[in-house]
Amino acid sequence: MSIARYTPKSEIESRIARFQAEISKFDCDGAMITHHTNLFYFSGTSQNGHLFIPRSGDPILMIRKSYTRAREESPIEHIIDLKSLKRIPERLKDAGYSSSKVLGFELDVIPYNTYALYGKIFSESKIIDISGAIKAVRLIKSPYEIELLHEACAVIDEVYSEVPDMLREGMTEIELASLFEAGMRRRGYGGCCKMRAFNQDFFFGNVTSGSSGAVPTYFDGPIGGTGLTPANNPHGAGWKKIKRDEIIYIDYTCVVNGYTADEARMFAIGKISDTLTDAYNAALTIQKEMLDLAKPSRECQAIYKKALELAAEFGYAENFMGLGDERVKFVGHGVGLELDEAPIFAEGIRMQLAPGMTFALEPKFVFPEGAIGIENTFAMGEQGAVFLTHSTEEIISV
Repeated sequence: MSIARYTPKSEIESRIARFQAEISKFDCDGAMITHHTNLFYFSGTSQNGHLFIPRSGDPILMIRKSYTRAREESPIEHIIDLKSLKRIPERLKDAGYSSSKVLGFELDVIPYNTYALYGKIFSESKIIDISGAIKAVRLIKSPYEIELLHEACAVIDEVYSEVPDMLREGMTEIELASLFEAGMRRRGYGGCCKMRAFNQDFFFGNVTSGSSGAVPTYFDGPIGGTGLTPANNPHGAGWKKIKRDEIIYIDYTCVVNGYTADEARMFAIGKISDTLTDAYNAALTIQKEMLDLAKPSRECQAIYKKALELAAEFGYAENFMGLGDERVKFVGHGVGLELDEAPIFAEGIRMQLAPGMTFALEPKFVFPEGAIGIENTFAMGEQGAVFLTHSTEEIISV
């Protein structure tokens, strides 16, 4: 069982200090943090508020709702109750920050109308984008963050071990999904997997069986699924009944205390075809080869290229990371407070791996008869990538 954690003061102070070093490169007087994920990262609370981080000096957390919870959750010393956004400049002046000629905002996620409002409130300041500085600080996880990620991975590992007891021929995909999700929820899944990319709404994860694994979707991932309705989250588990002798693909996130594990495992009631079995073995080989390359200073694109080469050698180039024109152009992604963090393992991504990065690698194949592959979460160490997920990688047949 998991317990709720409050972020230690030392962790928050370290993050803010590193961020202040980053924004000093922009000749920025300070930054206003508003996005829930970033706000939690830098303050320890997700309550509705604005965190002002000056280029030097102490931060100020201004809360609209709930001030009471923010005081309890955040180790920030200067927390004030803010009744109106228009009063932010006044509050900053009261705290000794009377002039901000250049003010940073998270322009990668702030809607235009909100940006326009801030332009009126801070009419004497030049507003710039400091989202790159935020991402640079969040990229390298602290030992505390990796510990939280370990805990999330342990939860999803436990639930995967229970899947054989959940499976029943004739059950629907959504029934299996609900049992899997319940297993995570009662162990502490926070109920929200966050994505930074626009319009990439995402639920907990993905269950497909047989041919439904080949159904494409809007989501920027290799596997689709029918979902329950075109109205919202039209991917993943649907109303299809699970049959004997077809692949059951389960790919889920697990967010515990904010940190996101990502793992995929394969199951079947009976046997699967030789084609899928061979493809799965290819996926395991590709994962091994990628891990052999995943060392500090290695460029992300080199690992992606190696995965593509191996998929082609196995004869599955048209099935790798999707089917035909539906293929996605990456084979791994960063994980942390969001599912789509850096590093991204894709063509043209020259970012070099470094200790403290956390990510998921997911070599997968899609065929008309179903989707199959492997996904694990890793932390980058001094010598290479270390597994954080530990479920058996065998295809479990019941």
